[in-house]
Amino acid sequence: MRDPSPLPSSGPVIVGVSGGVDSAVAALLLKQAGYSVQGLFMSNWEEDDSYCTAAADFQDARRVCEVLDIPLHRVSFAAEYRERVFAHFLREYAAGRTPNPDVLCNREIKFGVCLAYMHRLGASWIATGHYARVRRANGETQLLKAAHIAKDQSYFLHAVAREALAKTLFPLGEMRKEEVRRQAHAAGLPVFDKRDSTGICFIGERPFQEFLSRYLRTVPGPIETERGRVIGEHAGLSLYTLGQRSGLKVGGLSGADAAPWYVADKDPERNALIVVQSRDHPLLQSDALDVEQFHWLVAPPETAFDCMVKTRYRQVDLPCSVQPALDGRAQVRLRAPASAVTPGQYAVFYQGDLCLGGGVIAARSNSRLSPAARVIDYNFRFVEGT
Repeated sequence: MRDPSPLPSSGPVIVGVSGGVDSAVAALLLKQAGYSVQGLFMSNWEEDDSYCTAAADFQDARRVCEVLDIPLHRVSFAAEYRERVFAHFLREYAAGRTPNPDVLCNREIKFGVCLAYMHRLGASWIATGHYARVRRANGETQLLKAAHIAKDQSYFLHAVAREALAKTLFPLGEMRKEEVRRQAHAAGLPVFDKRDSTGICFIGERPFQEFLSRYLRTVPGPIETERGRVIGEHAGLSLYTLGQRSGLKVGGLSGADAAPWYVADKDPERNALIVVQSRDHPLLQSDALDVEQFHWLVAPPETAFDCMVKTRYRQVDLPCSVQPALDGRAQVRLRAPASAVTPGQYAVFYQGDLCLGGGVIAARSNSRLSPAARVIDYNFRFVEGT
């Protein structure tokens, strides 16, 4: 096992074993490195249907631990997940924003209540199959990007408390995915070729709008171009997100280009969804954003500084300047406009590989628009969410 700052092999390690290949190889590497390893499978969603694979995943986790000859614990955090993650998820969508529950799940569940549970089981360290790295020096713990940038998951870990990261191991931080699968196959782990999971358990691969409509009261309304032409009907503003292309059902209009339509804005007063036909349209572009609920993984800066930012996962790093405020907010100016910067998503900041922290995007703006149309703020509650 390779790590920017190796730890002594002392004390038991509990690995969050999910039933996938990444966590299986994390447990394998730790055992090979001489740690006393135990596994823990947690379930966070109680509705086990054809879309949520928790039951099958547990059987895969059990088989992995049998091959590795390590004990496996099982625990449900479904009540905590519903209270701390899912309730927030619904509130954000009702308010017209697009949340990222994976970030909250890491902070509140995997490195929150689950971490406390692992400590009660006697763990000195916890480990996961995340692609990220930690660096420990002079009593400080830093979060770094994974060596395999295409798989880096530090974006989802930026809100985890530094105290939790200090007790965490990321055995896959220096590895590429193909090497992980190769080692799983060589060790006889039954999940070596298991497909990576997509999405979060409570949604899985089910139709998203259908799922969300079970929990939010939605009111249909007009789909309009930026010039006010009505070209269709939406199913409820909270069911759509900025930059969305699929599911609009407005193709093939007479007098319109054949180019695809994208969600560019929402007008809650008229319950109208605004669409445009280019991802480069000014309504979809932003060169500045307000960020709130900042969580710093380094000493909080007091003056403006330059760095890089991701406004969504799998996005290239964007050069920016950050002006921190005393109230836990910050104003961020992008060097060049970015498409579909989405309120409710997280802006995560970096200096090279070092993750500085991040916060929730509260508002976005485009200096190329007229002052009256420049700021697009989603700190409101739509009629269907009240």
